[in-house]
Amino acid sequence: MKILVIHGPNLNMLGKREKSIYGEKTLQEIDALLKKEAKALSVDVATFQSNHEGALVDFIQEHADSARGIVINPGALTHYGFSLLDALVDSKLPVIEVHLSNIYRREEWRAKSIIAPVAQGQISGLGWRGYVAALQVLVSKLKAKPSR
Repeated sequence: MKILVIHGPNLNMLGKREKSIYGEKTLQEIDALLKKEAKALSVDVATFQSNHEGALVDFIQEHADSARGIVINPGALTHYGFSLLDALVDSKLPVIEVHLSNIYRREEWRAKSIIAPVAQGQISGLGWRGYVAALQVLVSKLKAKPSR
């Protein structure tokens, strides 16, 4: 079983960018933790990050047929990434949305997600642990349900 883990714009700057909000871990460290957890869950993860919405859309379109679900932190695209939203819908895969910071305790505009209505769930404010929790929940749900 393969799970896509998608990181949106500016997440390549983790570990350098506003550590008090986004934490100390780099994106590479988070991806390594996800791969370790995936191994423990007996699944594969394919991770991808881009600062460009079209590249994220391309990744989803290229890999959706070989995957069973998506964990995504859309970054700023959370609020206006309509082509990303369309790609997630078109994939017909279950999606869990992740945010490192608690988007509901920050600026008002951050609390509006266009992805949330199509996601099975959203994890916000748990830092890097939110990614691991999302992977665990998604895999558990998928293992409880037969393949598509």
